Amino acid sequence: MERRKTLCAVGAVALAAVLAGCGDVTDNEVPVDQVKKGSVHAGAAIHDPQLLVGEDGTYYLFGSHMAAGTSEDLVNWDSFADGVRKSNPLFDNLFDEEKAAFSYVGKNEDGGYSVWAPNVIYNKAMGKYVMYFCTTSSYIKSNLCFATADDPKGPYTYQDTILYSGFTSQTAKQTDFYDVMGEDVKITDYVKHGGFNNIDWPNCIDPAVFYDADGKMWMVYGSWSGGIFLLELDEETGYPIHPETDEADNVNKYYGKRLCGGGHNSIEGPYIQYDEKSGYYYLLVSYGGLNRDGGYQIREFRSDQVDGTYVDAKGQEMQKVLDHSGYGVKMMGNYTLPSLDVSYMAPGGQSAFTDTDGKMYVVYHQRFDDGTEGHEPRVHQLFVNEDGWLVAAPFAASGETLSEKGYRQKDLTGTYYILNHGTGINAKVKKGKEVTLHADGNIDGSLEGSFSVEDGSNYVTVTEDGVDYKGVIIEMDDEAGNPVLCFSAVGDNNETIWGVHYLKEHTASYMQ
Repeated sequence: MERRKTLCAVGAVALAAVLAGCGDVTDNEVPVDQVKKGSVHAGAAIHDPQLLVGEDGTYYLFGSHMAAGTSEDLVNWDSFADGVRKSNPLFDNLFDEEKAAFSYVGKNEDGGYSVWAPNVIYNKAMGKYVMYFCTTSSYIKSNLCFATADDPKGPYTYQDTILYSGFTSQTAKQTDFYDVMGEDVKITDYVKHGGFNNIDWPNCIDPAVFYDADGKMWMVYGSWSGGIFLLELDEETGYPIHPETDEADNVNKYYGKRLCGGGHNSIEGPYIQYDEKSGYYYLLVSYGGLNRDGGYQIREFRSDQVDGTYVDAKGQEMQKVLDHSGYGVKMMGNYTLPSLDVSYMAPGGQSAFTDTDGKMYVVYHQRFDDGTEGHEPRVHQLFVNEDGWLVAAPFAASGETLSEKGYRQKDLTGTYYILNHGTGINAKVKKGKEVTLHADGNIDGSLEGSFSVEDGSNYVTVTEDGVDYKGVIIEMDDEAGNPVLCFSAVGDNNETIWGVHYLKEHTASYMQ
């Protein structure tokens, strides 16, 4: 199967004279005006994508609006379901006469029904594929549901609704809130000024279910409003296990434990990925507005315990704050590089998974600087740096693997395009700046600093303005099919930098 659709080679003006005078430019380097330009074309539009690896190795992707697709290579996707309608083959009873999944939330402002952010997991105890998903009608009135199937492609049979938000004093009786909390619960803690208190409590959307290191099943969920919450699930039934309230530990009996957010900070799409090697649980979330110019982006926190405390590279826990832009490692935002034929905008709605070969990936939807809100799914490989933080490869997965032989400092010499994703939440596009890495460890050009490589490893440290960015060296193909040597690195300032070096051909280190 063809992995890339490469467009014609066009380029920016070459700085040939500068490169010719640089003693560290290698014979394997490609001048920027000879770099092919292109991008990945996924073949499907799946928003808020979450991925399941099938028993036969097929990749199944599920997203909002009852969209789903399959792939054999994580790049090209074949759609098999799309659209919130009765004829969609993903469900068999969602739109039956009772429409139970919508009985509380009702229709949305367009007069239709909303189904968002599904997550499918194989429940070992139930022996079923279980889909957790959200139905909603407003920015606070939502509920979480689950459905079961015997096959990843379904059809899924709606079973029940398990959690509610957006209720008032009157409509709370339409939910299971009193069943869980008891009739004497103080409803004014949840309803203020006649409406749901969405400053303190979550919007019940974006569920993601996972097993922890001890085999327990959990659901992380939530968004703007009260933040991101965690509830344990009963593996035998699929229903929540409601804890006892512990205000000192941010635990609420109905909603579970608040991990971060609150106060209507822009945070959503939570996903927790456990890495056995590092021993960390990584909490991935989206900040900003999801539209092309909304500053959507992927952030990272981590904890050595499934229920937290989740902190960023500065050691900060992000609860209710006035400005949350400085909290969380920003893994990626808007960016462009010389070989991309369009700037990439608003990555987010992310999930993650570990493949059968042990490689870890982040999955998200990507918009583009093309004047539209069109989007496609993207899959980038994840790596763990020396400090135990996840870093993403700068380009979509193309079968790359880390070098077994590793690298030396002199292997990284030459012209690079380095971009810093920063920590801003805005529409600004970060562009690759041309620099030269010299064999003595110095960096000059559009920025000045230094770098060092741990001999025979895939680890690199790039120092700029007194900040050490710890990263991983990755050799791969970029979106247009160019061989590239690149690095992805995180600083203790919560910023991520990417560096890209265009090659004529892959190195012997990579090939081995």
